[in-house]
Amino acid sequence: MDERRDPVEAMDDGSMDLYEISDWEVRSGLDRFAQRLYNAGVVGFRLTVVAVAVLILLAQFALGGFGLLQDPQVGVFVALSVVPAFILALYLWRADVTASEPLETLVVTFLLGLLFANFAGIINDALGGYVTGIGSGFGMVPVLGLFAFYFLVVGPGEEAVKLLAVRMHAYRSERFDAVIDGAVYGAVAGLGFATIENALYITQSLDSVAQATNLIQAGSDIATIRALAGPGHVIYSAFAGYYLGLAKFNPDDAGPIVVKGLIIAAVIHATYNVSAAILVPTVAQIVAVDQFLVFLGFVIAYDGLFIYILLRKLSKYNSAYRQASESNRAAAVSFDRSDLE
Repeated sequence: MDERRDPVEAMDDGSMDLYEISDWEVRSGLDRFAQRLYNAGVVGFRLTVVAVAVLILLAQFALGGFGLLQDPQVGVFVALSVVPAFILALYLWRADVTASEPLETLVVTFLLGLLFANFAGIINDALGGYVTGIGSGFGMVPVLGLFAFYFLVVGPGEEAVKLLAVRMHAYRSERFDAVIDGAVYGAVAGLGFATIENALYITQSLDSVAQATNLIQAGSDIATIRALAGPGHVIYSAFAGYYLGLAKFNPDDAGPIVVKGLIIAAVIHATYNVSAAILVPTVAQIVAVDQFLVFLGFVIAYDGLFIYILLRKLSKYNSAYRQASESNRAAAVSFDRSDLE
């Protein structure tokens, strides 16, 4: 890493006091006050963001957005719908060859992913209509509006809020001490996002079921569909999280690295949405096959491809880690032997 230093500091032999000349440290009462004020502002901002997310979630409950969630059957459907995403996130956690991430940090990241999903919903609602309208040429080519909505609003917005869930807490932890940790925390944030999204979809869909006898069948169908959609969120945010980890250890280029990760995650995410909305029903109609079966095949193929690519990336990191560890141990043994001689 290129360490930029003022010319005075670069030429100093260590004999000069460079406080507020080219260096700075906490010395005076004003220094301490400025440091505390800054830290309080950072903490206050983080708490405000979380508080707003909590208030939005509570408002959704108060307005009936999760009206059926108190029903034990519906709760089971929601839990079952996130099982595949949970298994994938667990596998990625186990695939990290470095020290395992602490449970408490993983739980906080999961909860932040769950809470911040509300921000994505607001972004989608606020910008969706405008972007879709402009992208479609004000209704002349509707399919282009759909592309614009998913690629310019849904993909970037949802991936950004999931990355924010990692950045707010786990990123600042001392246990976030390897690039690959970003993929783990990104996956967990994606799991939290998928959980609340599935809960919202399932409860709102079941609100339209008039007869209680239809609840189990309808809930099973919706939970199955959401279970297929859930792993995608884990995959997308694991990619973005990996690049956030890379950015943490390359501060000079952190901005472009984070943007690259967001672009990758957003494009994969948006391509999935567009394909599910346009390609799947089109193929089902052409080949005269049940649309659910086509959707199932598409999800397996699409998610399978990007799980493979993601695991290849993590495997490459793990191989480099093992190689570096072996070289380090060999160097240490060689050094010890030279001391004995």
